[in-house]
This record gives sequence, C-alpha cells and structure tokens, in this order.
Amino acid sequence: MIVVTGAAGFIGSCMVARLNADNFNDIVVVDHFGNKEKNKNLEGKKIKEWVERSQFETWLDANHEETEFIFHLGARTDTAEFDHDLLWSLNTTYTKMVWQKCVDYQIPLIYASSAATYGLGELGYDDSHSIIPDLQPLNPYGLSKNEFDIWALEQNEKPFYWAGLKFFNVYGPNEYHKSRMASVVLHAFKQIKNTGSMKLFRSHHPDFKDGEQMRDFVYVKDVVDVMYWMMHHRKNSGIYNLGSGKARPFIDLTKATFQALNIDPSISFIDTPEDIRDKYQYYTQANMAKLRSIGYTKPFYELEEGVSDYVKHYLADSAYM
Repeated sequence: MIVVTGAAGFIGSCMVARLNADNFNDIVVVDHFGNKEKNKNLEGKKIKEWVERSQFETWLDANHEETEFIFHLGARTDTAEFDHDLLWSLNTTYTKMVWQKCVDYQIPLIYASSAATYGLGELGYDDSHSIIPDLQPLNPYGLSKNEFDIWALEQNEKPFYWAGLKFFNVYGPNEYHKSRMASVVLHAFKQIKNTGSMKLFRSHHPDFKDGEQMRDFVYVKDVVDVMYWMMHHRKNSGIYNLGSGKARPFIDLTKATFQALNIDPSISFIDTPEDIRDKYQYYTQANMAKLRSIGYTKPFYELEEGVSDYVKHYLADSAYM
C-alpha cells in the first residue's frame, strides 16, 4: 500500500492520479474529508482505503507492515494564516509524528516543504542544507515548514530514505477549492471568462514594474513526476527544490492564459492587499541543480505549454466556475 496524506487536496489528488496511471491502485488516502468540494478531487480514483487525518497514527500502527511508501502532502497551506498554534499543529507537529513512524517502521517518506521558507531570498534559492537554519520566512506558514526542515536535519534517526520537497509556485488541475490561495492561472481563467479582462497586483517595490513580479511557476504534472521518480530512486535523501528553475513574470503567465483562451489580453492593476503586502515575495527561482545531479533528467514544462494544457484540457470543460 502507498499512503498519500492531503490526498483530497491539490497536489495530493494529482499524486494519486499519477500513481493510478502506472497501476498503483492500493492507495490509502489520508485527509480531513469534511470539505465536499475538495473531495471531488478524488472522484474516479482507484483507492483502497480512506483514513481520516486524526486517525492516521492509529491506522499506521496497525498497518505499517503493508505500507510501502508515504507521500506526506497534507498541510495548512494558507500563507495568510496567522494562527500559529494551528500551523504548528498541522504542519510541524503532525509531520514529526509521521517522520517518527517512518523511522520506527522503516517506511520511506517524501514530505512537502515549501519555497515560502526562503522568505525574500536574502540567502538565495539554493537547496543547500547549510543555509536552512538561517532562512527567514515571511509568514507563519513558511516558518512552520522551515521549523520542520531544521528539525529533520537535526535528527540522528531518519527514515532509510526521505526527501523534503520545497514546492515553488505550483499550478494545475484540482486546485479549484483553494479560493484565494489558488494559482494566478485559475484566477485569470475565471476573471477572463467572466469579464474579458484580468487584474494583477500592482508592484509596491521600486525594482519591479507592475505585473513583472517574478515567480518560479511549476506545473503540477512535473511535480508529481518528480515524486514518482523519487519513489523508485530511493537514494540521496535530503531536502530538494521543486520548481521549474525559471522565474517568469506574472504578466507572462496571464498573457499565456489569454492565449490559451484565444482572447486578446486586457490587463489592469490593483493594489496588493495590505495584509500580505509587506510579506510579498517579488522574485523566486529554484536552483534545480541538486535534483538534476542525482539523475532526474526529464525536462519541465515551459510556462506557456503548461498553462495551455491546464486551460484547454481541464479548466475549459470545468464545472468549477
């Protein structure tokens, strides 16, 4: 059995689909299944068992001998969440429990970290273990993720194989439930379909023009392909960046969405909300050399290619409007 936590969520449900695509059908999905909208992400998937998040520790104690691998992708991912106790409970303490069980039962583990750990990028975006204790995340979400990364590196006992993946700006199908935290592609698609135009955040940084804030956008199909490869590779444990390796402006992503819809671009700008304005990353770009160095050779989707696939093959026929 392969376990996927956060399985009803965006990346988790895409990971289940990726496993199913190669006939891994004994999948145990773990999540808090109270969100019916989110649960739609698992419709049509081949699943062996559904386990409520609060029951997973007990379930694993009883079923560890049959558990071959754990993808721990469940987390509170809202970068505007300021409930420290909630974030530390779900993102840090819970992950420590999963880690310890993987140590006790010798189960290989991949867990989700985040590019939010890099803060403003004062130390760059290299996934060297040496800089992790010195990183300065901009929000409690990033802090909760970085605290776990620090803790993991400090442990004397580790799973025989483990990888923490710093996801950059992931976009793609099954993010419909994420509301404000969904990718700009989804927001652009909805706005363009409804109004024929798109509003982007205005820059409040003198070094960046409006719409030219840059992020490392990575298509979710690349993300799950990397995790699938790592499940088979099972060497070179550690913390890795997972982005495209190419920073692109938000305006490019928006234009790609217009192009996928065959609509002439109409873009205007609004102020960045005050609650995130001073915590806003203006540039991120993953250094992907470490992943490449251990043998991952598959090319990543170019931004225009990924946006086109997402819009034309998923959003255009979507009922989630």
